[in-house]
Amino acid sequence: VLLDTMPLTPNGKLDRKALPAPDGDALISRGYEAPESDTEMTIAHIWQDLLQLEQVGRHDHFFELGGHSLLAVKLIERMRQIDLIADVRVLFSQPTLSALAAAVGGKGAVEVPANLIPTDCERITPDMLPLASLSQDDIDRVASSVPGGMANVQDIYALAPLQEGILYHHLAAVEGDPYLQYALFSFDNNQRLHSFAQALQAVIARHDILRTAVLWERLEAPVQVVWREAPLMLDELVIDPADGEVTEQLLKRLDPRHTRLDIRQAPMLRIGYAHDAVNNRWLGMLLFHHLVDDATSLRILTSEIEAHMLGQQASLPPSVPYRNYVAQARLGVSREEHEAFFRDMLGDIDEPTLPFGVQDVQGNGRGIEEACQRVDIDLSQRLRAQARQLGVSSASLYHLAWARVLGAVSGKDDVVFGTVLLGRLQGGVGSDRALGMFINTLPLRVTLGEQGVRSGLKTTHARLSGLVAHEHASLVLAQRCSGVPASTPLFSALLNYRHVDAEVNQQAFDAWQGIEHLHSEERTNYPLTLSVNDEGVGFSLTVQTIASIDAQRVCAYMQTALESMVSTLEQSSEMPLAGLSVVPAAEREQLVFGLNATELDYPQQQTIHGLFEAQVERSPQALAVVHGELRLTYGELNDQANRLAHTLRKRGVQPDSRVGICVERGAEMIVGLLAILKAGGGYVPLDPAYPAERITYILQDSEPAAVLVKAATRHLLADVSVQTIDLDDQSAWQHESIQNPEVEGLTSAHLAYLIYTSGSTGMPKGVMIEHRNTVNFLTWAHTAFDGSALEKTLFSTSLNFDLAVYECFAPLTSGGSINVVKNVLELQHGEHDIGLINTVPSALKALLEINGLPGSVHTVNVAGEALKRSLVESLFETTGVQRLCNLYGPSETTTYSSWVAMDREDGFAPHIGRPVGNTRFYLLDEQQQLVPRGMPGEIYIGGAGVARGYLNRDDLTAERFLKDPFSQQPAARMYRTGDLGRYLPDGNIEYLGRNDDQVKIRGFRIELGEIETCLAKHPGVQETVVVAREDVPGETRLVAYFTASDPARLPESSDLRTYLQGLLPDYMLPAAYMPLDAWPLTPNGKLDRKALPAPDSSALVSRAYEAPVGDVEIKLAALWADLLNVEKVGRHDHFFELGGHSLLAVSLIERMRQADLEADVRVLFGHPTLIQVAASVGKVKRLEVPETKIPTFKRKRRI
Repeated sequence: VLLDTMPLTPNGKLDRKALPAPDGDALISRGYEAPESDTEMTIAHIWQDLLQLEQVGRHDHFFELGGHSLLAVKLIERMRQIDLIADVRVLFSQPTLSALAAAVGGKGAVEVPANLIPTDCERITPDMLPLASLSQDDIDRVASSVPGGMANVQDIYALAPLQEGILYHHLAAVEGDPYLQYALFSFDNNQRLHSFAQALQAVIARHDILRTAVLWERLEAPVQVVWREAPLMLDELVIDPADGEVTEQLLKRLDPRHTRLDIRQAPMLRIGYAHDAVNNRWLGMLLFHHLVDDATSLRILTSEIEAHMLGQQASLPPSVPYRNYVAQARLGVSREEHEAFFRDMLGDIDEPTLPFGVQDVQGNGRGIEEACQRVDIDLSQRLRAQARQLGVSSASLYHLAWARVLGAVSGKDDVVFGTVLLGRLQGGVGSDRALGMFINTLPLRVTLGEQGVRSGLKTTHARLSGLVAHEHASLVLAQRCSGVPASTPLFSALLNYRHVDAEVNQQAFDAWQGIEHLHSEERTNYPLTLSVNDEGVGFSLTVQTIASIDAQRVCAYMQTALESMVSTLEQSSEMPLAGLSVVPAAEREQLVFGLNATELDYPQQQTIHGLFEAQVERSPQALAVVHGELRLTYGELNDQANRLAHTLRKRGVQPDSRVGICVERGAEMIVGLLAILKAGGGYVPLDPAYPAERITYILQDSEPAAVLVKAATRHLLADVSVQTIDLDDQSAWQHESIQNPEVEGLTSAHLAYLIYTSGSTGMPKGVMIEHRNTVNFLTWAHTAFDGSALEKTLFSTSLNFDLAVYECFAPLTSGGSINVVKNVLELQHGEHDIGLINTVPSALKALLEINGLPGSVHTVNVAGEALKRSLVESLFETTGVQRLCNLYGPSETTTYSSWVAMDREDGFAPHIGRPVGNTRFYLLDEQQQLVPRGMPGEIYIGGAGVARGYLNRDDLTAERFLKDPFSQQPAARMYRTGDLGRYLPDGNIEYLGRNDDQVKIRGFRIELGEIETCLAKHPGVQETVVVAREDVPGETRLVAYFTASDPARLPESSDLRTYLQGLLPDYMLPAAYMPLDAWPLTPNGKLDRKALPAPDSSALVSRAYEAPVGDVEIKLAALWADLLNVEKVGRHDHFFELGGHSLLAVSLIERMRQADLEADVRVLFGHPTLIQVAASVGKVKRLEVPETKIPTFKRKRRI
């Protein structure tokens, strides 16, 4: 319906009541063709009535005309009433009038076995119970638990699928009940409250499900027992107003987080009430259990209460027994059909979908927060328009958008989540007006990735339609059809799409006069639930999740995904689903700009040697270089470098020429570096310690114009024909000018150095860094480290490691001096007046062990390796160092890209800090979309430090150096690091390892680097490597190798496992922990993973068979073997690894009780090995059944 403007109320809000009814032009038309057969015409009339249309054509589409699942239930029921039986699946798969009419006469509802228990039955026998399998002893026990005995038992039947799951969570709850709901009302007087209770009691009397109790003790399977009479408990609570607001006290006293209903007693409803004298009202809190209701039931319940309160109960239709639905669920679609469907959907799913990494689906609803958000009315209309145009339900759009959100917050492009099905489409005759727990939660799989939005929407709709035929299958059955272990949840997120009435009619208004609904709450054990309320015109979202996730944030993700999806559909774009935006504008702004607010002025046209020359002008007599006894001032260093630079110019060096430098460490090295830069060239480090083959490769790849050598290194270039300049023979260039060379055309965009790093192909690759990259870096360094910090800097790092760029040029461009040594361990010999050292954590640790750190050192920089807390603490405890800086960055983004400074007072910081000046970090997914804040993503680095690329590797350059889509500069690029990180709440970045260390163990995708990072934090561990081994065919396990911090005190494997248990989920715990004296290395110095030894028995954490010991273990093993259908069970075997699941857990506990082995289902979940369960036997208290207050009777009595 196209409007010029939206009708508004006087206070400026949308006036929904004033929205005009749509005319025929507003509906999507497929070209009218009149219904042909009698069946088509009859169904057309029903459609017209339900959808409020003037005419319906035979090719019209149910969903395009505004149909949805609730209307589908009413449609099928209306058709049943006139003997038009059709398969409901047709309505979803082929939703045209003609297709539905053609399906009439197909598969109908299951014939419900009759209730064979007579009204005045004195003895119930097994043959009277077609929907339950009970022995006579079982029946007698059941009847003994019912007030009035068998005379008060109306029916006994099995549980519906979702009831089974709810029962399990009820039993497993330590305190309270995650499925106990409440509604708080205020009443203007006591009489009104009791009138409400009487109306509710009358509804209870009408509907069998409200008079139902659930029993399970000493039974093979739980059953529900319908009582003939079940009085509503009405408790008046004495509350002292002096203790605070009566409302708060009532909520606290009856809080479902601490309160339980005895579900073995009917009805599963209770009212607690109190007088609120201060506000002159009565407060009533209705508790009701989810075992006997769902959202549709509550609407029906409310309408029937209204009818009774208005005296209109005679107009109510006959009640429909819940047993009809149980029969449909139990006797309808066969188990084999269910399994075939779910195996087709989930057969290749071998890992769970765990948004935000949360997998606890055993929660009791505590710690859950809720956020609500209305979907903008314009967006709502656009969504409905696309749904109708594409012939899908609006629910399909929301399921697809939710899948995209879950993909973003779980790092997956193939997601599974639970969807709540109505359960009434095949619920049998009268299911549209029946009370009870009809809904069911089943998995829905949505594949994102490269699939287009339009095709993804069609697929999602088809899959949802397919689920309709299996709406009564159990979740346990569905999960067993996947590859995810039974002990692991298949999903931890839920979507509940439901239709609600947005308007209150006058009759309802009249019935509730004097009654006000104050508050209500529905909870779930799932840690993340989205409820979508379809209000007919608009939509509203409700998110319930654990507080650490932030429910409002999830609402914003969903809103963004919906907007992105509908825009894509409107443009007829086939954008990949994984490319849809999820991060809202405000968070995007924060991720792109707020956390990257690193703007820093720097001389963009300056060169490295230009900065040095400017410092020479400022302090020509200041000390610049120290090497042993040799001292060079800035003026002397500049003069020598200029002479050599002029020589290089004469040898053909020009801007962007490459010049090798293969010399031993000393003052000549510094002279050579500056000379190459001054001549316009870029230096190429050639470490004399490198193998000859590697030096030869670098020379052949870089094709230098010349190479600086010394007598001791000249022979290393014997295999390559290249021009050399011997720094030992200074006579060839000492006569040159000491004036700074003027190199025509040289700019800051020319090459400064070419540094070779290891490559995945085994051959190193040359990274081209320009002057402007380094000048930006040096400008930041001068800001972060003032002149006093850089005054006396140790230069100990090989030129082939770009830490050397900082050590050499940061001091020499700010007036400081550098002390050139062979390596950092030389500090243990002689006296060294050093203020700052720049090294790797392992070298720092070695220095501390030999007490080799000079007392003059006040600042330590570390980079290149993970930094451990123990090293930081040791540094501050044993030295006078005032500041430790942890720096991170690949060579491709110029030395350091992020940093964090740790002062002595602050101690260890477990992260890599924030970006350095003019540097931006982006954490992106596989589609290069921003990941939500706090989620792991690959680190991309943009800004002034991004290198030119790789020399002679255009393909690799194009792969790793990409256009920066977040920059406002058209030519900006970003570097794809291959590292993983995530933002911490304070904006710092946590490093998570590499993205190419992924393995799968028991269906879980695991980043080995994350385990290594955690294990390396153990004080007894120095270094660690985690690998996935398959020493036994078909059995892959994680093995952690480590070197000990103190070889004399090796940590035990059990200690390491216990330590990791506090940091990682169980599926990420290694099975073995193998200490090594040293790492096996390849010829080029890398870790040789293939040479890592198989773990010996002392390193294993195994479940090798060990026979049960003692009577309890032997009895328990026999029960496990029978229940789980395995030949033998060892005392260390794990219930869930053997195929157990929640329902079998309930059955096991009952069998144990029957064998006089008293236990608690919670123990089984928390300690699931046979020996643990056996040890718990007899240590739990049996719950006492409260004595009933209803007297035994032989005839009906008013209660």
